[in-house]
Amino acid sequence: MVKQIFTHKIALLLLLSLLLMIPVHSIMELNRERQVYRSQAIKQIMASSSGPQRLLGPVLVQPYTRAITVEQDGKRFVREERVYRYLLPDRLDVRASMEVTPRKLGIYQAQVYHSRLSLSGRLPASLADKVLVAGNPDLSFDAADPALVPGKPYLSLVLSDARGISSVPELKLGERRIPFAPGALLGDGLAGIHAPLDSLPGEDGRFHIELNLQGMNALEVVPIGQDSRFNLSGNWPHPNFIGDFLPGSRTLNDQGFDASWQTSWFATDMERRFTRMMKGAGSDLPTFSVSLVQPVDHYQLNERAAKYALLFIGLTFLSFFMFELLKGLRVHPIQYALVGMGLAIFYLVLLALTEHLGFGWAYLVASLASVSLNGFYLSHVLGGPRQGLGFAALLGLVYAILFGLLQAEEIALLLGALLLFAILTLVMVLTRKLDWYGVMGNPPPSSSPSQES
Repeated sequence: MVKQIFTHKIALLLLLSLLLMIPVHSIMELNRERQVYRSQAIKQIMASSSGPQRLLGPVLVQPYTRAITVEQDGKRFVREERVYRYLLPDRLDVRASMEVTPRKLGIYQAQVYHSRLSLSGRLPASLADKVLVAGNPDLSFDAADPALVPGKPYLSLVLSDARGISSVPELKLGERRIPFAPGALLGDGLAGIHAPLDSLPGEDGRFHIELNLQGMNALEVVPIGQDSRFNLSGNWPHPNFIGDFLPGSRTLNDQGFDASWQTSWFATDMERRFTRMMKGAGSDLPTFSVSLVQPVDHYQLNERAAKYALLFIGLTFLSFFMFELLKGLRVHPIQYALVGMGLAIFYLVLLALTEHLGFGWAYLVASLASVSLNGFYLSHVLGGPRQGLGFAALLGLVYAILFGLLQAEEIALLLGALLLFAILTLVMVLTRKLDWYGVMGNPPPSSSPSQES
């Protein structure tokens, strides 16, 4: 009879542990819903401000027209074909300072920045060796064709979100000063601005552009020059340097960051890739990039914490069961279930507090609440405050270990393996003198006659 009760108790605890994963799974789904709400809030902020910015340019564009005779239904027509010649800078030097201001919508926030960019460099002095890109990539043209009629050139600057331009920028080209006009005029789907020119710059191809730009979360600069340099400083202490090139030098502190990039056409293959992009054959231009990330993703930490729920509940039940065995107590499965529900609700309290206090403080408050509740309850279940305090201390230790696992992501596997080994060792030490036959109500097996002799 005792054996049957013991077996049923273990099976019931295993089943109860699995059933408690149902509310934990629901809390994980709620966590994902809150992540979706955060993404929607960021999109709303972006809709009323400006999004991540990607800067491409400046590109000098020389348009041409040519009369082409076509035949259709036995009739001949003359139509005008437009083609363009693109000149990329020989040298491009971009210097930018960034002031980041978090902007909130409800409890969610995004990193909105105001940047001042200074673009300088030199444009090529000659068109002779530049590629002619047609509006129709199936047609080819001879640059020396007298039928090509040149139009007025312009300097194009592409931005992913032109709403971020807070004031009318001005182009300084040699001794000329030219205000920019709306529209990049650099292919379909590319937003930005352009500066109309009366003629090509010639030998004096030096340019300078001052641009005040607002964006959100990320800034990218395409190294379009034969020699490209980018220096960026900002007041955000948690930048993430992404893109195709890491900065050659960088400094980080609590006040912000400073980073510098440099590359050339030997590394970027820019002319070929830019030509392919303008012909519609690809758009994978390399970038210097920085993103403004939150140092801690609270929702990701909540999800990782919930993934340890089964282990956490199992360890608690194991500790509870060891108390029951070693102290000779009788604990009803309903009491196990109430303790388990308290452990499951911990994750809901943690998620709710995280959105207001941050993960660290939320974890402290939620774990103290859980430890206090279970300690108070178990002081009555286990027959005294001493036993309740002991179990509460053990539960607090488990919470502390879980927090360490969440913070040490890179060595979480190692710490988890050591934790399981330590738990097995502790169970074996505590039960080394336990009479399992007596616990299960079975007499020990008698020795065989041959063994007695």
